[in-house]
Amino acid sequence: MPRVEVETLVQASAADVYAALSDMERFPDHMADIQSVTVVERGAGYTVTDWVAKLRGVTVRWRERDEFLPGRIQYEQIAGDLKKFAGEWRIEAVGPDVVRVSLVTEFEFGVPMLAALLNPIGAYVLRDNARSMLAAVGALVDAGASG
Repeated sequence: MPRVEVETLVQASAADVYAALSDMERFPDHMADIQSVTVVERGAGYTVTDWVAKLRGVTVRWRERDEFLPGRIQYEQIAGDLKKFAGEWRIEAVGPDVVRVSLVTEFEFGVPMLAALLNPIGAYVLRDNARSMLAAVGALVDAGASG
């Protein structure tokens, strides 16, 4: 199964980054590829969210369960356009107000005969999207601090 992992450094506290990433409903305000995120269920340490994203002009929809754990947020698709879509955000303090944020994604299209063709394209698109999302984390943190 293809795996994509990207990371960046953010000037903020780990607690502020974690809080910003936990507020997924704000993602569309700062992440161009994310069209909407709607929380459909909220419980102790988890949410269930509906997502709509536009990746290279293709609209993708899914529902995921998000688990909020110390230093990371795990997600897994429970319904949607892909056969499998799962991963995690990792938040790690590496210095005073410097945080390494990693986004890991594993995916499967569910079309074994086309996997050799689709997987490299999917990995490229998801890596590009993940980089875009990571580039927006600072704006998310700033927005959370101001509002």
